[in-house]
Amino acid sequence: MTTSVQLQHRLELLSQPSNRNALAQGLRGIERETLRVNANGRLNVSSHPETLGATLTHPQITTDYSESLLEFITPAEHNAATALKKLDDIHRFVYSKLDGQMLWSQSMPCVLPSEAEIPIAWYGTSHIGMLKHVYRRGLALRYGKAMQCIAGIHYNYSLSENIWAVLQKDAGDQGSAQNFQSESYVATIRNFLRYSWLLMYLFGASPALSKDFLRDRAHNLEQLSDDTLYLPYATSLRMSDLGYQNNAQDGLVPPYNTLMEYMRNLSKAVRKPYPAYEALGTKRDGEWVQINTNVLQIENEFYATIRPKRVIRSGERPVEALCDRGVQYIEVRCMDIDPFEPVGISLQTTRFLDAFLLFCALNDSPLTHEAEGHANTENFARAVKQGRRPDLMLNRNGQDITLQAWGLELIEQIAPVAALLDAQDGGSAFADSLAVQKDKLLHPEHTPSARVLAAIQANGGSFNAFATAQSTVLADAFRARPLNAAQQAVFEQSVEASLIEQAEMESTQTGDFDGFIEDYRSRTSQQICCDE
Repeated sequence: MTTSVQLQHRLELLSQPSNRNALAQGLRGIERETLRVNANGRLNVSSHPETLGATLTHPQITTDYSESLLEFITPAEHNAATALKKLDDIHRFVYSKLDGQMLWSQSMPCVLPSEAEIPIAWYGTSHIGMLKHVYRRGLALRYGKAMQCIAGIHYNYSLSENIWAVLQKDAGDQGSAQNFQSESYVATIRNFLRYSWLLMYLFGASPALSKDFLRDRAHNLEQLSDDTLYLPYATSLRMSDLGYQNNAQDGLVPPYNTLMEYMRNLSKAVRKPYPAYEALGTKRDGEWVQINTNVLQIENEFYATIRPKRVIRSGERPVEALCDRGVQYIEVRCMDIDPFEPVGISLQTTRFLDAFLLFCALNDSPLTHEAEGHANTENFARAVKQGRRPDLMLNRNGQDITLQAWGLELIEQIAPVAALLDAQDGGSAFADSLAVQKDKLLHPEHTPSARVLAAIQANGGSFNAFATAQSTVLADAFRARPLNAAQQAVFEQSVEASLIEQAEMESTQTGDFDGFIEDYRSRTSQQICCDE
């Protein structure tokens, strides 16, 4: 497949010496979720260790849904290699505090205790901390706790504002810089949704799961062993309807072509009552159990494979930030934990993500519609459940095409983007990553999902046996590489600072929580820029 006229033109434009350096000024950030487990691979249900700091205020170490589900957040860096180095440092510090516990190396959970025993994350008694906790109580009521224990990698990606300025000038766009940048990110997202099935094939790493996880839910999985269920050609059960699913969200955000469409749909969902949640109520015995009884409690409850984002200010809602200041970056949310990588993702993978996302940003991105949205969803669903099936067919513009053929064509289209990045970076890392991904398309047995399945089969067909053994290997490797004294001291200082900051928030706040949460909820209806 030939390179589109727009893509070729923009690549030539950005390859000019005056523009190429701006490619290095974008930002990359990585968020990694991981369960704390005991040496036997069972969930550790103790409180988040205070020695890791306050989860409300520590900038790099927090919790996601559960006290047992850690989340590590790197600063935004110009090079993903730097972000990965900092992610590695976080892991090494955390291991200095785990006292015999270890980090689960998989996206799908370990054997979980009863729902009642899975601890919801606690963020202290400040109003904002209680809001985060009540939100998670609502998630437990709506979806159950087990689903919230799934872990993943989030990859945050932005291009330099200088790049957008160059592209805006070249396009002859006379509008505001903020609007051009925001709508360009939305166009990037449209392309991402067209092609993200490829990421699931190349990087999906959850073809099997613990039988215990489904808690007697209906399913179409096959039995691999007494304790393990799987699908023989699956790539990412985490991203299938067995993982993140929410019937209340079906059709919630239809295919969108503008940031305004996205914000309006999301704002409506946070205001739209949902009968099943209304039946649960917001309080029980005087205690808040969910923020509201609407389709979404807050915007972040919307499960999406990618989101337009803007760094929010304290107490600010995500849609408020987007309305006020536009899109700053995109958050890719569909990446599985790679159990063979110590921090869950490799530098080689980030190099491909950078080339893939730049391709999505620079290439033609026609406006989308409902029919294409359904096709994109179906292609993604086929890739996560049957991605390695020989001659699996996808739908491209109404025509059948094999996943392998379309994937190889995309690799060819992305190649000149990788070449531009290599020219800027000096070397061949981006082209090398493309070569590895092409090999996976030609040899499905080289995909992470196939390697995971082979490793499970080598461990008696038991997901839990493989995952526990692999987690132990990685834990031992981290413990063998402790931070030096200076690095350790920096982390210790950040722990102390976070504890002090949280204590100050709790001691200086005014008003009661009921008033705080009512004010927070009322601001949803005041999103004037999102109202029709």
